[in-house]
Amino acid sequence: MTISDERLGQIAHRFSELEARLASGTLEGDEFVAASRDYAELEPVARAAASVSAARAEIVDLEAMLADPEMKAIAEEELHHIRETLPEAERALALAMLPRDVADSRSAMLEIRAGTGGDEAALFAGDLYRMYERYAAEQGWKIEPISASASDVGGFKEVVASVTGAGVFAKLKFESGVHRVQRVPVTESGGRIHTSAATVAVLPEPTEVDVRIEDKDLKIDIYRSSGAGGQHVNTTDSAIRITHLPSGLVVTCQDERSQHKNKAKAMQVLRARLYEKMREEAHGEEAEARKAMVGSGDRSERIRTYNFPQGRVTDHRIGLTLHKLPEVMEGTALGEVIGALISEDEAKRLAALDG
Repeated sequence: MTISDERLGQIAHRFSELEARLASGTLEGDEFVAASRDYAELEPVARAAASVSAARAEIVDLEAMLADPEMKAIAEEELHHIRETLPEAERALALAMLPRDVADSRSAMLEIRAGTGGDEAALFAGDLYRMYERYAAEQGWKIEPISASASDVGGFKEVVASVTGAGVFAKLKFESGVHRVQRVPVTESGGRIHTSAATVAVLPEPTEVDVRIEDKDLKIDIYRSSGAGGQHVNTTDSAIRITHLPSGLVVTCQDERSQHKNKAKAMQVLRARLYEKMREEAHGEEAEARKAMVGSGDRSERIRTYNFPQGRVTDHRIGLTLHKLPEVMEGTALGEVIGALISEDEAKRLAALDG
């Protein structure tokens, strides 16, 4: 994708205008907030555009120097270097100009559910949760369980957690889908390999401004906690079930001893699910386009296989196989998979712009 010199000039002009407005000291309140947001969004684009403009201007100057016999050798050497590096600078600018998902910078809600495979699926759901815990720690993020339904053999039938930090959703959004595991279960005496699965959903965390929930739209049931996660509170009515009447979404939370804490956590999950529903409805066409890129993120779509006997992880969307299964499960090599998915997504979106 080649950006014209005219477009580079427009970016530089717009950025200098914003700088001048912010420096003037005349902006207040909402005007100042809006201008600051625009400046923050445009700054990386403006910096990248300035690098491209400088390189192109230098090429013009060096080409003029070729006519001077004394300067020709130096000019040729410099030209060769700049012409080699210019495409990368232009690509960096094109990437900076790609439309951003407004949710990319946000924290996220992580939901993992055991799928087909019974006890082994629940154990695998637990393994996935620990993988994300370790990856989050590497990124400097905080992961906090919101609700969990533990399995009798270990692992989880379902676990929902909040992952907070900078750019969480941008990195984790490609994890949504069906994760398949192939291994010999600890309960298998014959040494046969079993296949089971768990589904992962990653939802951007909304603010109360994004999703306004009216009390009249909620049906709240309070009941006695029971089973895994509720053992501390099984003598009090503290579990919460919230039904959002307009959408039919139902959220339950019984992990906390406090009814108020359970309600707050349930509302947090409800708000995230409603926000995702709104995003899907608002970006229907965009979602269709994304399916052709790095998968739809649909929870029914198998996205990755973890093969323990062969020690490999394969992401089916981009045909990537890493023989680093232990490192991926430890979270240390998960970044390689996520980085490859982000690069593929960027490449596809750049190609779509060129087309």
